Amino acid sequence: MHEAIVIGGGHNGLVCAAYLARSGLKPLVLERRSLVGGASVTEEPWPGYRVSSLAYVSSLLIPQVVQDLELDRHGYHVWEMQPDYFVPFPDGRSILLWSDAARNVEEFRKFSEKDADAYDRFDEALSRMALVGRKILTMTPPKIGSKRPRDLLALARTGWAFRTLGVEEVGELSKLLGRSIADLLDDYFESDEVKAALVSQGVIGVYAGPKSPGTAYVMLHHWMGEINGNLGSWGVVRGGMGAIAEALAADVREHGGEIRVDSPVARVRTRHGKAIGVVLEDGTEIDSPLVISNLHPKTTYLKLLDETDVSPDIRDHMSHFITRSGTVKINLALSGLPNFTSRPGTEQGPQHTGTIQLLHSIDHVERAFDDAKHGKGSEHPYAEMVIPTCYDPSIAPAGKHIASIFAQYVPAEWADEDRRTEVDAFADRVIAGFEALAPGFESLIEHRQVIGPREMQEEYGLIGGSIMHGDLELDQMFSFRPHPRWSDYRSPIEGFYLCGSGTHPGGGVTGASGHNAARQILHDLPRRTRISMQKG
Repeated sequence: MHEAIVIGGGHNGLVCAAYLARSGLKPLVLERRSLVGGASVTEEPWPGYRVSSLAYVSSLLIPQVVQDLELDRHGYHVWEMQPDYFVPFPDGRSILLWSDAARNVEEFRKFSEKDADAYDRFDEALSRMALVGRKILTMTPPKIGSKRPRDLLALARTGWAFRTLGVEEVGELSKLLGRSIADLLDDYFESDEVKAALVSQGVIGVYAGPKSPGTAYVMLHHWMGEINGNLGSWGVVRGGMGAIAEALAADVREHGGEIRVDSPVARVRTRHGKAIGVVLEDGTEIDSPLVISNLHPKTTYLKLLDETDVSPDIRDHMSHFITRSGTVKINLALSGLPNFTSRPGTEQGPQHTGTIQLLHSIDHVERAFDDAKHGKGSEHPYAEMVIPTCYDPSIAPAGKHIASIFAQYVPAEWADEDRRTEVDAFADRVIAGFEALAPGFESLIEHRQVIGPREMQEEYGLIGGSIMHGDLELDQMFSFRPHPRWSDYRSPIEGFYLCGSGTHPGGGVTGASGHNAARQILHDLPRRTRISMQKG
């Protein structure tokens, strides 16, 4: 018998397992694929190229996880990307966005004096709200509406954490939760180009356009990340994103945990309302009184558990849990660096070392989303490209480069349909978009990999192709994620927990869900030796 079983070796599952192992438990991690990491993996689609297949940059991995689990000692290293963004426009102009607000002010001054003057206010407001939001990341959500004393106490603790907020700050936070990113940017800026340079963080990875309510929060969600103490910055991980999973796995094993790959779990075994273990797809039964699912909540509740294990209303709620994406990941092997009309040069420069945007205006992105809403891939897609080999040349053959492109939008229903021809045609249009900004870009491509929503769902377990494990809507966040009665990482089954991105705080390579779930599990096992973990 194992003391704990973690289903799924994605980064949150590994974080949870690492904390449990450090507490004295001996967890067993069961991973369906032949390598751990989930969507944060490094794979070799072509000889000599180590590609971050899905997740491709780091920012949201909470510092507490890095420190507690000593990831640096296990080989984790991240380079801060500078500039943050390079936004080339078809008319030959461009914007570079940096972590240094003063440099951004000068960039914006080329387009609007008013916007240059407004940027400090915008940056200060977002940074202030991000610091508030970071308090929430490592909280266990309270059960709102419950009259049980422990739940009322948890709600009081949550309120106490925000006791220092003023009325204006509460108002700003409420605006971010319900407004669109387009409306938020309109409050500060007038230039279409300036707004274009900032809008991507509100729509990246979600099935929504910039004018959709709630996308202002998506920007805040990304602004909460940090590299080297710089809020909202992004970084390239040495060895690709799989290096995060490898460092976590090393810590699990070092502290007595076990990891088995090629071990898909068919279902969770229960008896009298308690978890007693799992059954693998090959029929192998493994016993444990503690089972934790890192899988998508729809997979967890609707496939891992028998219909008799949970009430019909919970199954109905989870069947309606919204989990959509219109994203396509395109990985390219390049013979050299692109030559942008707006900033010429094939020697490595700031136009290559930041996130490169295929994004001309808010209306460009909104029309791209409109296409997907009406059942077709965007005619003029929005995309962002990162060239990680500018920081880590070891992941490609000498003189070669890798381009990671995250592109939107295709219809959400394509996750359940075989639309390979249409997905490839969409990828062609993405590449054509970059070709228009950097003539000769297409001729640099030596290899190409296109991962659509269907592959994200079938191969990587991202239901609906959603990198967030569920939409970041108000009714699917914090105390409502993934269910109003079960947002505290527990489930209706005693000894069965959830730790994936379908729980609070949601998607991104944060490690927060795994961290928070481990804390809850150890709290529920008072006789166990506990790791000292800072409470949210």
